[in-house]
Amino acid sequence: MRRPFALLAGTLLVGAFTLPAAVPASAADGDGKGDKGFTISDPRITESSGLAASRQHPGIYWTHNDQDTGAYLYAVDSSTGKTVARITMTGVGTPRDVEAIAIGPDNQIWVGDIGDNDGVTWPYVWIYKLPEPKVLKDQSVKATQYVVKYTDGSRDAESMVVHPKTGRVYIIDKHEDGGHLYEGPATLSPSGTNVFKPVKPVGLWATDAAFSPDGRQLVVRGYLGGIWYDWNGGDIKRGGRISVPLGQGESVSYSPDGTKILLGMEGADSEVEAQDAPGDGGSKSPSGSGSSSASGSDGGGNSDGTIKIGALALGAVAALFGLRRLFRRS
Repeated sequence: MRRPFALLAGTLLVGAFTLPAAVPASAADGDGKGDKGFTISDPRITESSGLAASRQHPGIYWTHNDQDTGAYLYAVDSSTGKTVARITMTGVGTPRDVEAIAIGPDNQIWVGDIGDNDGVTWPYVWIYKLPEPKVLKDQSVKATQYVVKYTDGSRDAESMVVHPKTGRVYIIDKHEDGGHLYEGPATLSPSGTNVFKPVKPVGLWATDAAFSPDGRQLVVRGYLGGIWYDWNGGDIKRGGRISVPLGQGESVSYSPDGTKILLGMEGADSEVEAQDAPGDGGSKSPSGSGSSSASGSDGGGNSDGTIKIGALALGAVAALFGLRRLFRRS
């Protein structure tokens, strides 16, 4: 991402004074299986840029680096934070900037090699699909590669979702003034070019997104906040704001039962925080708008509780140093 560091620093410091207090993992009580949050402990995972809950392996979350030494996916056990399998995708080219992962119907893993933040110059990007292994161990799995273009030219994107009922693939482009939800063909073709078209605006500088397991809601997150939408058959309707951990947050997933959302960060030993799913998916706030509400362009707003300003400001300053790599790649 090419953006003056001072400008983003100012934005983050403002966010430190306005964001709702994040829900600590210990407060997100659940039945285990990752809905209490966890820490990714694998030293190979330093740029976790996507997160997807397995349906056939309870407690397992899939992730990946945006830049890696190979076409790798990692299965992380949320009860320990340890990697239990590394999958090498075969049958695909060399990944460029892998930014998203999702589980579609029939336990198919979808991977979005859709990042393009060095000037937004790629004439096309790639999506990969592979069956989720029934046995979790280090192995190679053949994937199908799809070529993707947009009707309105090259896009930088970090958010890709697959509807859990229809299997249709969607991408949300990344733009600080807000992007768009792009819809792909009903069925992607591995032999031709798959053209995605913008269908609805998304009012967020989006870094990841996820469908609820029933496909009725869509959560979109950014660095400083998030928004949940009623899916409404693709004619998305804004439901409310969600709070996110401050920093380089680039992943979100629903828990398999839909009661929690999991919010991940980049970096070594990165934290994945759990909070109640917004809207109908989890405990509603008194206003009925989800687990939290906020105002502002990217997740600002006032919390209903007391915010310890000094601690948040210091945390924001510390986060800025970790965010320096935003100015190389994200």
